[in-house]
Amino acid sequence: MVSLAIRTLRAGAMLIALFGFVASAQAQAPNPAQLKLARQVVEMSAASRVFEAAVPTVFQQIYGIYVQQNPDLSKEIAGVLQALIPEFDKRKEEIVGILAQTYAEKFTEAELNDLIAFYNSPTGKKLISQGADIGRDSYAKVQEWSGKLSQQLTDRMKAEMKKKGHTI
Repeated sequence: MVSLAIRTLRAGAMLIALFGFVASAQAQAPNPAQLKLARQVVEMSAASRVFEAAVPTVFQQIYGIYVQQNPDLSKEIAGVLQALIPEFDKRKEEIVGILAQTYAEKFTEAELNDLIAFYNSPTGKKLISQGADIGRDSYAKVQEWSGKLSQQLTDRMKAEMKKKGHTI
């Protein structure tokens, strides 16, 4: 369950990098117009989708913790958590606010308007529609690359250690 959260956060970070949302921070707090534009960018870009698993992941973690402590109460714990889903599912909207605040801190009003124009363009709409696939495919390819790199590094390290008279 924790690895799912880590994978979700990694995928989110990768998607954010892919979307090109890297900018320098502004010196002052964002104004209401910036926040409104930033919220629009977040909603248009579907940036919050990356974090859709956040609430279910927390539920799974809580379930795991309390069932481990009280295995005989697993059905009751599951029932209580199931009943709480609607209440806490509403909290997903808070993620949009958090992301909008971050965007508003990083982009000027003019830049936010540029992003909105981009997301309304054919290329922007394609990026939005393909974003999940891009993130998933990129993550899989980077994982594959990482595995190969790890094996190559291991092989080279063993070879170098063997030259020094060590077998590991």
